[in-house]
Amino acid sequence: MLEDKNQERTSLEKLGEFGLIEHLTKNFEIKHKSTIKGIGDDAAVFDHTDKTILTTDLLIEGVHFDLSYMPLKHLGYKAVMVNLSDVYAMNATAKQITVSLAVSNRFPLEALEELYAGIALAAKIFNVDLIGGDTTSSTSGMLISITAIGEAKEEEITYRSGAKANDLLVVSGDLGAAYMGLQVLDREKEVFKVNPNNQPDLSPYSYIVERQLKPEARKDIVELLKKLEVLPSAMIDISDGLSSEILHLCKSSKVGCNLFEEKIPLDPTVISACEEFNIDSTTIALSGGEDYELLFTIAQNDFDKIKGNPSLTVIGHMTDESEGAHLVTRGNTKIELTAQGWNSFKSND
Repeated sequence: MLEDKNQERTSLEKLGEFGLIEHLTKNFEIKHKSTIKGIGDDAAVFDHTDKTILTTDLLIEGVHFDLSYMPLKHLGYKAVMVNLSDVYAMNATAKQITVSLAVSNRFPLEALEELYAGIALAAKIFNVDLIGGDTTSSTSGMLISITAIGEAKEEEITYRSGAKANDLLVVSGDLGAAYMGLQVLDREKEVFKVNPNNQPDLSPYSYIVERQLKPEARKDIVELLKKLEVLPSAMIDISDGLSSEILHLCKSSKVGCNLFEEKIPLDPTVISACEEFNIDSTTIALSGGEDYELLFTIAQNDFDKIKGNPSLTVIGHMTDESEGAHLVTRGNTKIELTAQGWNSFKSND
């Protein structure tokens, strides 16, 4: 599970900052007409016809990822997904990214080539241009900051603040898999530390481990909604857990919500993993995070357009603000929703 100590190592000092940037980005191609100037000047230049969407995320080793089981290629891919997901949550199209990287001297050139191979794969699959960034040294570990830039017609941009009472609450895909994948990886890491000769068999957990190591931003859902002629009234991506995101929508839109436990989509692998770890699957869906699915609201009149679509599940409806946000259990009991998802500032004490 740990990195191969015998791999070829080329010191970053040999290339220098500008040589490193040139080496890592030389195979990236510009695909969009809106990208006027990418890498190679003091700043990038782009020209969007519509409104510009911009988002950025910082990922820090030891806080957001563990390189003892996160392959660098997967990390590069995931770092891009985290940002593109925010663009899609605005009902926009991602067009460009910048990548800034700080690394300690324990990382050779070959390690960064792996990282950028994942970034390149994400850029290719999701059709975005790498237009700039920065590299510098770090006194400890790795830090990755990616900025994603997109565009959308003004009338199509979807904020968190547009939900209305009686709107339907819809989610893409299924929930909880990424968190349970993390539990499996953390467990196997501890086993490996005790016995390095014990190689884990992750095949029974392949779906949930992949959801943790290589999530997919839901560009396809934005495209699907356009095809179905459905304009969400509010939208957010699920990075911190379902309950946290619902409460964000409720606060921004000044509405309440009824979320129905029996409607929350769970993959069978998640259910079996929860049983194995003796964890409640509903709790994991509500608080696990890192699913990067899209959570959105639509008018009831649009229900027939999405009805029966395997990628979408209606999990509740919005209410008047005075009613508050609640989980309606399988036993038809109402429980107040609380935000217990990922918090990077939470103490480990």
